[in-house]
Amino acid sequence: MKPTTAAFLILLGITVTVWVMRGLGVLTFIPGGLLWILLLATVGAGVVDIVQKTRRW
Repeated sequence: MKPTTAAFLILLGITVTVWVMRGLGVLTFIPGGLLWILLLATVGAGVVDIVQKTRRW
């Protein structure tokens, strides 16, 4: 597995976990801005991973 794919999957897992736990009321102290940062980082990592997969070299 490539490092970019691993980074994307790790960020995705962290984001989903934080989002679900915040929705259930376990992590209510986490501000919404941090969740937005996690979402944007996950999208960015996904874009980088896709770009890396389309390169031929």
